[in-house]
Parts: sequence; structure tokens; C-alpha cells
Amino acid sequence: MSQEVGRLIREHERSGKYLEINGIRTFVLDRGSGEAVFCVHGVPTSSFLYRKLIDSLAEKGYRGISVDLPGLGLSDRPEDFIYDFNNFADFLAEAIKELKIDKFHLVVHDIGGPIGFALAAKNLEKVRSLTILNTMIDIKYFKKPLVMRPFEKKLLGEAELKTITHLTWPVMFSQMGVNDTSNIPSAEIKAYVDLLKRNDDGKAFLKIMRNFNQSDKFQALVLKALKNVDYPIQAVWGKDDPALTYKHFSKELEKYTDTQETHLLSSRHLLQEEVYEEIAEKIHEFAKEA
Repeated sequence: MSQEVGRLIREHERSGKYLEINGIRTFVLDRGSGEAVFCVHGVPTSSFLYRKLIDSLAEKGYRGISVDLPGLGLSDRPEDFIYDFNNFADFLAEAIKELKIDKFHLVVHDIGGPIGFALAAKNLEKVRSLTILNTMIDIKYFKKPLVMRPFEKKLLGEAELKTITHLTWPVMFSQMGVNDTSNIPSAEIKAYVDLLKRNDDGKAFLKIMRNFNQSDKFQALVLKALKNVDYPIQAVWGKDDPALTYKHFSKELEKYTDTQETHLLSSRHLLQEEVYEEIAEKIHEFAKEA
């Protein structure tokens, strides 16, 4: 870890707090006041991806919150934790209780989609609105993008993970993450590597990648949060995402959800890094209507 990256991660850590949830030391970004906006991250990220969006939401009068899932970011990485979507959803439900959140606007991204949908399905009365950022919906038939498939395989996944370094990650970040890296400091990009591999060299991340819940039962739970619900749903999509393309996933939005609005923004998969102000404004406008 370089000195600058280390300083940046310590600064990020000081900007949040730790909670004890089911015996797991859990890092949380929790800023602002007002109606809660609960943001669920995916892989290979953490609450760090939402840091700028949460600041923007706080400036607009909301309480912006993102919890580092076990195994990622600054949270613990227990070996005996069940790293699957359903268990993550139950874990976040406990976090919401601990954070004393009664109702919340839900924002999901990447595998935070199925996790967040399961969370919503089990807590329908708590959700004020749902904002879907680039994620998968038809989880039963979801196929990982080519760049992520090596992590499914033992030995190959471990070898692939070792190739993610401060030298290689910025290249992937620029190809997959955003359209323009010129406004993102190099240390902020490299911080993703250290937050991914912190303390366990990424072993928990590999468990997540090898434990996608794609059963009929879980798919039914996901759809329970997306059809015939009392809260409004919108999609905000990085239209240049090369992995979760809008061309493909717009069909899933149309078929499986009651999405009322769809907004295409000029970014790729990690759109919270690049167009966070636009996302915050869309959430704000939608929350007012809700």
C-alpha cells in the first residue's frame, strides 16, 4: 500500500463509523440528516464507491448511508460467514435496526441489486422508493461478464486476483468503470485494490463470486420486491457500461419490474464515481414524488 493510498483509506475510515452486527465489526458511512437513503454496494467495491454520492445526498437534506458488506471494504471477513445474497440481505436488515432506520429510500448497484431486492422483499413496509443502478434482475439466468468469470474457478480465481494490483487496476477501472478518469485522483482509484484485499488477500471476495444464489426460490423473492409494490421504482443507468449493458438489461427492467422512470447517464459501470451529482438529483426528485 502506498503512503498516499493509505492516507486516503484512513481518511475514509475516519469519515464513517463501526457497528457490531451479529458479532461482525462493520463499517458504515452515515452522513447528513432527514429521510434515509440506504445504498447497497456490489463487487469488487464497498461503501467507498458511494462516498461522493452520499455527500451529495447529505447536501440535499438526506441521511445517506452505505454499509460495507462482510468480506469487503473495512468490515470484518469472518471465515464462517455465509457469503450469499440472502444472508447479506438479512445482515443488512440487522444493520438497519442497529442504525435505527424506520423507513428508507433504497439504492442498489451490481450484486447489491439482488441483495437489496431481497432486503426490500422482506421489509416492504420500510421502503419509500427504489432506485436501480446498473445491476442484474433475472438472477436465475444471469451469466457473469467475461472479466469476472475466472473468479468462479478455484486456483484460476486465486491467480486472477493476484493480477489485480495498483498497476493493473487503473487500466480496468478506465475500461469498465468510468468514461473519464481525469477528475479522479490516482490514489482514489488504487484504494479499491487495498479495500478489496484488506486483511485476507481477497479470500472473502472469492467466496462471494463462487456463491451466487440463482435458485427459483431466491428469484421469486427478488421479484417480490419489483412487481406490485407500494413504493415507486426508477432506474438510473450508466449507458456506456460494457459489462451490464443497457441494451440487454433494459429488457429485464421492462419484463420484471414496475419501473416508472429510466434515466441514462454518460458513464460506465462505476457511475457513482463519475456522475454522482446527477444520481443524487434523480434520487432527490424521485424521493419528493414518493
